Amino acid sequence: MPSFDYLAIDPAGREKRGTVDGESLADARQRLDARRLYVVQIAQGTGARPRAAANDTTPLLSRSIELRKHLSAKELTLFTRQLATLVDVSPLEEALRTIALQAEKPSVRRVLDAIHSGVTEGQRLSRAMEREKKSFPPLYRAMIAAGESSGALPTILTRLADLQERQAEVRGKVLTALAYPIMLTFVAIAVVFALMIFVVPQVVDQFDSVGQELPLLTRIVIGLSSFLANWWWAILIVLALAGFGLWRALQNDDFRLRFDRRVLRLPILGRLIRDLHAARMARTLATMIGARLPVLEGLTLTARTVHNRAQQKASEEIAEAVRQGGSLSAAMRKSDIFPPLLVYMASSGEASGQLDTMLERAADYLEREFDAFTQATLALLEPAIIIVMGAVVTLIILAILLPILQLNTLAMS
Repeated sequence: MPSFDYLAIDPAGREKRGTVDGESLADARQRLDARRLYVVQIAQGTGARPRAAANDTTPLLSRSIELRKHLSAKELTLFTRQLATLVDVSPLEEALRTIALQAEKPSVRRVLDAIHSGVTEGQRLSRAMEREKKSFPPLYRAMIAAGESSGALPTILTRLADLQERQAEVRGKVLTALAYPIMLTFVAIAVVFALMIFVVPQVVDQFDSVGQELPLLTRIVIGLSSFLANWWWAILIVLALAGFGLWRALQNDDFRLRFDRRVLRLPILGRLIRDLHAARMARTLATMIGARLPVLEGLTLTARTVHNRAQQKASEEIAEAVRQGGSLSAAMRKSDIFPPLLVYMASSGEASGQLDTMLERAADYLEREFDAFTQATLALLEPAIIIVMGAVVTLIILAILLPILQLNTLAMS
């Protein structure tokens, strides 16, 4: 039986969107009339616009199925904060409709309209969010479900908003910290390549008719310059093939696990990844425990969000240990992948019955340590890049100047 997407108004004057089955367009309208809905727009589920309201630029649900995009982390954080604020002073359905109407991006509005439609049809908010699983991850939906079950949805939404804003702040610090060194590195490489490919060959042409043996440094630089100028395309192909080969190898679970373990052993990057994951896990667990969710469920859901396979496996082993009756701190200690501070704070929290508070404090401390460590590392990394770049450029210039000085010495003698 064909399905039709509709926009209608209920007897209370509220907007409703959804899908209705019918043998024809007229049959679908009759079904909606029987539900006491005033049809504003209706179209078969093929992406067509309804003729009854052709001047309305709002696409129907059927038209937006292929165009719909999931919410970004920033958009989800903003939505959560807005919903946490509005749900305290208005019904959930009205709060969702208000937020959807205020959304500037059509893609965001379509996602929120789908959630609003589910709620107006009688579904719970967590159930309605399953329509947009890419926008609302399992951890998010689990906390919403816990808030609905306990009757503390506004409190849970506030905790979620705080958690997401803190995570967004950490992501912003990471991007800010890495942006300048990465740009500086790319500029340094581009300058060196430009000198070797365009400048050095022009200077070398002046030495061809000299008839004297060039200094060793000059010959080395000329050889590298000639290789880069003639085989740059081969270098790009090799790099592309190497990147593709690494990508293919990372699809293998065993190789990916070994690779991620080695990444964690790197002097600087490994510590950054470890501390970031530990802080995120601690803050997420603290939020879920504060929301009266089981620790085991929090561990299971958190493990799915970890990208590093070594840390993901450790999180899964911790969840299994807790499932078998072990303590969280003992499982963390056995995994030997979390900072000792987090293990100690978790143990203290379990002993005192304030696990969520101690995990929150551990997350705060780890994030402060991350900030201090990042600032100290970048304070050394940035001048190191500049020094290396200066040394390379100096060698190139010296390789050019040595033959000139040699010629001047011969001329004076």
